[in-house]
Amino acid sequence: MSLERIAVSIVIPTYNEKESLQALHSALTDVLIKTDSTYEIIFVDDGSNDDSVVVLEELSRMDAHLRVISLRRNFGKSAALAAGFDTARGEIIVTMDSDLQDDPREIPDMIKMLENYDLVSGWKQKRRDPISKVWPSRLYNSVTSIVTGIKIHDFNCGFKAYRREVVEQLELHGELHRFIPVLAARQGFSIGEKAVIHHRRRFGTSKFGAERFLNGFLDLLTVMFMSSHQRSPLHVFGRMGVAFLGIGVLINIYMACIWIIEHSLRVRPLLLFGVVLIILGIQFVTMGLLGEMIAGLQRERPYRVRKRIPPEDVKDN
Repeated sequence: MSLERIAVSIVIPTYNEKESLQALHSALTDVLIKTDSTYEIIFVDDGSNDDSVVVLEELSRMDAHLRVISLRRNFGKSAALAAGFDTARGEIIVTMDSDLQDDPREIPDMIKMLENYDLVSGWKQKRRDPISKVWPSRLYNSVTSIVTGIKIHDFNCGFKAYRREVVEQLELHGELHRFIPVLAARQGFSIGEKAVIHHRRRFGTSKFGAERFLNGFLDLLTVMFMSSHQRSPLHVFGRMGVAFLGIGVLINIYMACIWIIEHSLRVRPLLLFGVVLIILGIQFVTMGLLGEMIAGLQRERPYRVRKRIPPEDVKDN
């Protein structure tokens, strides 16, 4: 297959959503045909076990614009997005969920907003979800906005439009898809937001459990560390290590002076504290060096592909 650039790529991670796929494909096609732009629709099946791949294979036989990436197991949404980004040929990439809650009719307006922004994030202003999801999500978004300083309402909305250069700079792993606007902003890209229509779920149930709240907090810490101005691990851990070492050495010099003057020295809490600080300092510097070594290694793709439809001459690890 030719790998020339096209205008728009729609990247859709999917996991056990077979009932929604045909309706979503039909709605997307109706919208994209009217744009008079070259386009492709990429479904990334994230290890579904409900025959989603069978449905997608059938759709791909009827539509040459449709491409399917089937992952070997469930790697998570971040990995599925990474697989889609690596495959997409569009100068503009749009991501959305496969559960029919995102409305494809919003896509032309989101693309138009890219004239002024590098990334446009959807905002489910009137969210059609159970209260058990709505209020925790609002709390999460408020905390993330305060901590990161990025003033948008809905960080985790899967409905987004990107300039190509944005996705080329993103490194997604773990569950960092929740913080794509933060990662992009830290790279210097401009972020816009658009209130989008949000429909009630028609089929199945949400695939995210309560553990997402703890994971979200831990990932927020990860993002803040990764996106800090001190990009080098040695600079971050090394500075703390040198500070601990310096204080510990000063304390032990003080204790050595006491020993020289008094010709005796009992074990004192201050002496133990100084020794502990020196040990911690050495450990932090070592952590920084190890971090530098790890950061220097090329990161592997966070996913494994079972097959691509249609097949491509792409080497997958």
